[in-house]
Amino acid sequence: MADDPNNRGRPDSDLINLSQPHEVRYWCGAFGCTEAQLRAAVATVGNSAKAVRKHLGK
Repeated sequence: MADDPNNRGRPDSDLINLSQPHEVRYWCGAFGCTEAQLRAAVATVGNSAKAVRKHLGK
């Protein structure tokens, strides 16, 4: 997804951008986690969606 918050399409499937609230909401829903859990996972393993998914056990 572009960094345009008006573009509500699906976020980039490879990277998680925590500075975009709509992407945080999307990824929390996709992973079934809280924002705090998502931010902690990104801090631990980086912003790769694949790495975060694995870290969260999804």
